[in-house]
Amino acid sequence: MFAVIFDVDGVLVDSYDAHFRSWRDMAREVGRELTSEQFATTFGRTSREIIEHHWGQGALSPAEIKAFDDRKEALYRDLVWNAFPAMDGARELIAALHAAGMPLAVGSSGPPENVALAIDRLEANACIQARVTGQDVTRGKPDPEVFLLAAKKLGVAPSACAVIEDAPAGIAAANAAGMLSIALQSTGHTPEDAREADHVIHSLRELSPALIARWINP
Repeated sequence: MFAVIFDVDGVLVDSYDAHFRSWRDMAREVGRELTSEQFATTFGRTSREIIEHHWGQGALSPAEIKAFDDRKEALYRDLVWNAFPAMDGARELIAALHAAGMPLAVGSSGPPENVALAIDRLEANACIQARVTGQDVTRGKPDPEVFLLAAKKLGVAPSACAVIEDAPAGIAAANAAGMLSIALQSTGHTPEDAREADHVIHSLRELSPALIARWINP
């Protein structure tokens, strides 16, 4: 039995612009700045890691970091709720994999509310059997914890899992977990970012259950 684990941001949701706008707006509310270049360097990591990296460096209390995080994510959900930016082919691929009997999970650095919003708007609740979010792990990507926990929840060995990711940290996490890594070239990433992936695609429509199974077990 083979399983597929999806990242959410940049894989199921074309969320790059909404995340940048919400980070920028949150920063400005507290008299700080975040450039597009700074945002790109940490996209895909947990919010608490991003805050510490750009503004914390030990200067912020846990309560301040949580307040920043909560406000940023609320801004993000406001942006995507009414105009949900589903990644092209996401609904169709999820449905095809589910119909083929492949266990499916999501492994995201984002908060559970964001993951739930994405799955709801993709109408994929009946297909996704396991969810792992930033709240469930103590170490963000590139640590493999998020994907190993997803595989454990599915009851599938890591070697029988494929991970679809877009960010270098996520690809590294999939490789460290001993899983097949499939890099989706999405907004904010370059071909160089996918150099460590086992396979590179430019659209989810390139994938099928048969192709993923063949890549996992050549």
